[in-house]
Amino acid sequence: MSVTPVKVPAGRAPTVADTAGGPARLGPRARLWPSLMAVYRAQLSRARVARIPLLFVATFQSVGIMIMMRGVVDTRGEAQSVVAGSSIVVVAYVALNLLAQYFGQLRASGGLDHYATLPVPPAAVVLGAAAAYASFTVPGTLVTAVFGCLLFGLPLTNLWILLTVIPLAGAALAGLGAACGLLAPRPELATLLGQLGMSAALLLGVLPPDRMPEIVRLARDLLPSTYGVEAYARTFGDRPDWALVLADLGVCAGVGVISLAVATWAYRRAAVR
Repeated sequence: MSVTPVKVPAGRAPTVADTAGGPARLGPRARLWPSLMAVYRAQLSRARVARIPLLFVATFQSVGIMIMMRGVVDTRGEAQSVVAGSSIVVVAYVALNLLAQYFGQLRASGGLDHYATLPVPPAAVVLGAAAAYASFTVPGTLVTAVFGCLLFGLPLTNLWILLTVIPLAGAALAGLGAACGLLAPRPELATLLGQLGMSAALLLGVLPPDRMPEIVRLARDLLPSTYGVEAYARTFGDRPDWALVLADLGVCAGVGVISLAVATWAYRRAAVR
């Protein structure tokens, strides 16, 4: 039997790495964007079966609210608030309520351990799930908005603004929903927080603000979905103030960044426990 000598530099003793052919190199770290898209596609595939009932419930709820409010509102401004608020309620139902329940159940069942073993950045898990759930709201929000405009006689000219309102308001609400689900110690509490958040978006977003007490208006201003409602409602006018629309969308974007950052921190905190 012949032995192949190992070449070792002079003055240094051979090590295990020399005799084993050198240390194994680790693979490159997973990048955020490819990981995010992988999680996004996986979430879409997972919820594909439940998508139609989900959209039906969220849309039917908002359409029913507008039908009930049809005999209550008196002015055009109130009609604008009802239609805009009912449209954003679809986003709140999915992005806030259902995402809180999903992460609460994921944490309780140990599903976070699966994601923790994958070479996926924590931000990709949170952003991918939030984007997937927010995507479910697009058809229902558009159907609700069109139905509301026809019901209350509002113009459909600036309906395109929803393509901006949905992702920004959805990001803000999805971040809050994910944070509630990840920080809640029990899945039942996560479900309760999601339901309370959706109820707040429903009551404070659909009802005309002129009829609210001052203290309720202050609570309304603290809800991130309010600014998405205001941005959409401002576009119904004959000459919309686009500066105010952009300001409201900017608030949604800022709250979205903060809430998603908090959700990412909450995911790291929950994954290591």
